[in-house]
Amino acid sequence: MGVRSALPRQAEAFQRNTILIGDCIEKLSMLPAHSIDLVFADPPYNLQLSNELHRPDQSRVDGVDDDWDRFADFASYDEFSRAWLAECRRVLKPTGALWVIGS
Repeated sequence: MGVRSALPRQAEAFQRNTILIGDCIEKLSMLPAHSIDLVFADPPYNLQLSNELHRPDQSRVDGVDDDWDRFADFASYDEFSRAWLAECRRVLKPTGALWVIGS
């Protein structure tokens, strides 16, 4: 008697201990709920700066002008952030962790 996978067909292609690269919401949506131990994220910061921004130590913050960090407005950025965080919450095990790189 064979053993059937409990994972949805699209998730069967993913191996354990795999780094998924691509659109995060798309990749996360392919995974079953409560199946992931760790999500490590380095999300866009929405740092298209029109003026100079300085840290408390007065060092200058470089803005980002790459396409992956462009959002039409703050509402679009907030919507994106809510969407990927919701998917992370869905796929993380109750004992899972979310590590986020921030600026």
